[in-house]
Amino acid sequence: MILTIAYFPPVEYFAILAKYSLVYLDASEHYQKQSYRNRCTILSESGPLDLRFPIVHDGTRSITEVKVDYSTPWRRQTEYAIETAYSTSPFFEYYRDELFDILDRAPVTLWELDSRIIAFFCHKIGIPVPAPTPDGVQFEKPLEIHPKHPSNWRGREYWQVFGDRFGFVPGLSVMDLLFNEGPESLCYLK
Repeated sequence: MILTIAYFPPVEYFAILAKYSLVYLDASEHYQKQSYRNRCTILSESGPLDLRFPIVHDGTRSITEVKVDYSTPWRRQTEYAIETAYSTSPFFEYYRDELFDILDRAPVTLWELDSRIIAFFCHKIGIPVPAPTPDGVQFEKPLEIHPKHPSNWRGREYWQVFGDRFGFVPGLSVMDLLFNEGPESLCYLK
């Protein structure tokens, strides 16, 4: 199985990682706008909220070479949004510092940032970290989970911080699952 890279990927992405024993991340693809490569969705007190980070537009299209643009305060805004949305969740404080450290280290490329985030969640949930596709090896077309194309995947409901206001909201970043379910996240994904 091959997946495209994603920024704070949705829960569905990790359900796929938990299902297959061997998963690769497509290191040969080109960057696509309006995808999960540099956006995610969390549940805020106002409802679903998209978080994005800017990239440097220098003509580079290879996913491993696209640079993250740190000229705007997006990291501070992202950390504030996550803190505001999840500070009352049962497991947020347990994971907060290590997660924010990934953002604070300012990885140079989109690939580095997204890979580190995916590895963090894999380690915390207890599933194998996917490897980049090996050079020169042909694979089938990668599976792309896209925010503009609704999925048929439906996991069961779990408790969400603002669930009393909005009911259960599917399609959120895996951080929603981990911050609310903690070590039980793996059971949810299987």
